[in-house]
Amino acid sequence: MNLRYISGIVLSMTFTLTTFSACTDLKENIYSEISEDSYQYSPGDATRQLGAAYANLKGWTDAGAGLGISIAQAISTDEAIFPANGSGWDDGGNFRRMHQHKWDATQAHVKRMWTLFYSGAILCTNVIAVIEKDGFPFAANENKDQLIAEARALRAFYYWYILDNFGDAPLVITPSSDMPGTTPRKEIFNFVVKELNEVINTLPTEKSGSNYGRFNRWAAKALLANVYLNAEVYTGKPEWEACSKEADEIIASGKYVLDPDYRDPFKTDNERSGENIFVIPFDEVFAQGFNYHLAALHGANQRTYNLQSSPWGAGAYKGTPQFVDTYDKDDARLASTWLSGPQYAADGTPLLGSYDKIGQPLVFINRMPDGIFTSEAEGLRYLKYEVKNEARSSLSNDYVIFRYAQVLLMKAECLLRMGRNDEAAKLVTQVRQRAFKNIPAKAVVTGQQLLGPSQYKYGLVKNYILTPQAKAYPSQFGRLYDELGWELAGETFRRRDMIRFGHYTKAEWLSHQASEDFRVVYPIPQDVVNANPNLQQNPNYK
Repeated sequence: MNLRYISGIVLSMTFTLTTFSACTDLKENIYSEISEDSYQYSPGDATRQLGAAYANLKGWTDAGAGLGISIAQAISTDEAIFPANGSGWDDGGNFRRMHQHKWDATQAHVKRMWTLFYSGAILCTNVIAVIEKDGFPFAANENKDQLIAEARALRAFYYWYILDNFGDAPLVITPSSDMPGTTPRKEIFNFVVKELNEVINTLPTEKSGSNYGRFNRWAAKALLANVYLNAEVYTGKPEWEACSKEADEIIASGKYVLDPDYRDPFKTDNERSGENIFVIPFDEVFAQGFNYHLAALHGANQRTYNLQSSPWGAGAYKGTPQFVDTYDKDDARLASTWLSGPQYAADGTPLLGSYDKIGQPLVFINRMPDGIFTSEAEGLRYLKYEVKNEARSSLSNDYVIFRYAQVLLMKAECLLRMGRNDEAAKLVTQVRQRAFKNIPAKAVVTGQQLLGPSQYKYGLVKNYILTPQAKAYPSQFGRLYDELGWELAGETFRRRDMIRFGHYTKAEWLSHQASEDFRVVYPIPQDVVNANPNLQQNPNYK
């Protein structure tokens, strides 16, 4: 990320509120004898405190122990997997349980998600409470109404992730030392929608360096469209028209375009992208935490990119072979997302294996015996974000949350579900065109095709042999489901897509058997329930 974009985000991370609520039990803990009433704020503190709420987003991508939010959203789906191999990666069964849908209320990924989501939501709530006070000293370049609107939009983002992942959960919108109970999922949905609708017109409309990585009007509309997209899951009532309207307004704004190349939104200097709507800014020195490449690449690949830090063992962030097999071989997104084939050092020297393939050429193949344990060379590696030469342990690429291609695909899905198939196909074709530049005829898709079956061959894999599942999934709009996967792989959408299309718990892939329907939401972490008598655990997880 270019340093000129960092000042509003990274250099404003100091959080001075002294009554921050702990995220494990949502109970107030005092960390200083200075009280909120006696603390003297200075001009510029409003932006600095909001910066802390944004800084919390860095946890989305931290692959340490494989617990980044982006990883957790992927490895419980048919898209990606973290299998054990000769270099380790079993981690007490953490990743295996996510793949097989056997997590419980002590799962590390579940605790990590809960902590990050509520850290962000409570930070936003406290920021709003502080800067709404009479006499708060704003700097000359700070707009009180816009800062409050921005904090509310960011809080809505955190609560979207909460309602999406946990269903019924606490809704805390004022600073308090009280221990909250749970709020029904539908009420949290209504809160998120109400908050966004109330603040959208106060948010800035410009797309500029000053609000890069922050919520402007269009980022808030992209969020609202995503909330509406899964409304039927959250409330039982679909909101296709509402989702379509928000997408239309982003499209009509003219602020965003598809980048010429599929790789452009994910480059090291992707702040120049015309496609990215909302990102988490990173810098290899000043805003660290984006290190997915260390979990994906083989240790030998250190020589491929002259990395300053070695990837972890043989790596584990891999595409599910059944998913990778759905791509058209001419689709540029295949090679732009998944690293395959013989591996070489930067000077062209072939790389060799270090574990079960020690001394043999290292060749990544789209093949796994199952979803439990693989060879060090089995499985294509997730490498959607550019890894520059001599990259550090943290990358400078900004992590993409919302981009224009996804807005177009949301609009297409709404049209398809409302029976406007040919209109939907035009938008999908528009997105596909850059992936088939040399074979433009392959970019064209029809409305009838979007209604057709998925290319995904579901079923269990044992000793490399697939036993196909008798029933085909999803039950409708299978080709559109595939299009979402090809365009958005690794961008945290797959879990929501699978749930919306109805087969997250029903389909089988690798070593994932059909699971219980209650697993469409995660349990409240057990230590949180133990610490708060007003919370009750989902009875299915007891």
